Amino acid sequence: MQQPAEKSFPVSWDQFHRDARALAWRLTGAGPFEAIVAITRGGLVAAAIVARELNLRLIETVCVVSYGAEDASLGPETRQGELRVLKGVADSVARLGGGQGDRVLIVDDLVDTGKTAQIVRALLPKAHFATVYAKPLGRPMVDTFITEVSQDTWIHFPWDTGLAFQPPIRAGGA
Repeated sequence: MQQPAEKSFPVSWDQFHRDARALAWRLTGAGPFEAIVAITRGGLVAAAIVARELNLRLIETVCVVSYGAEDASLGPETRQGELRVLKGVADSVARLGGGQGDRVLIVDDLVDTGKTAQIVRALLPKAHFATVYAKPLGRPMVDTFITEVSQDTWIHFPWDTGLAFQPPIRAGGA
């Protein structure tokens, strides 16, 4: 079981959009890519931005369940359970560029422990793996990322949060 994060890193829609565009900029020299595989759910937003910036139209998803609170009343999804692939990658995408995912770009919002990345890498071993954010344990699993955060930091993505007052850090806020 993963330890609860001690630090909080809230990300706004504007910041995420800028960071995802920076990821696309960094990827311009890594291709050419014929398709993007978004890891659902967080990778969908990043993949849409990257696909636009790289002018890619073939977008596929791989659906892996890794985080899930045992009880919805416990709050944020902070427990990592057994990983399951709910939907794999279409054979037509996996075969691009000679097979095993060559010429495929895998996109996710975050690599944390690297466990999800490891499963997706096994499906597409020759694909280029990119994330917007990376933590130290998962960083070796990705080829390209924009921002590294400490392992004990919980990233609050804009699609997971609402507008609320944040106390000053000095007053005990995160």
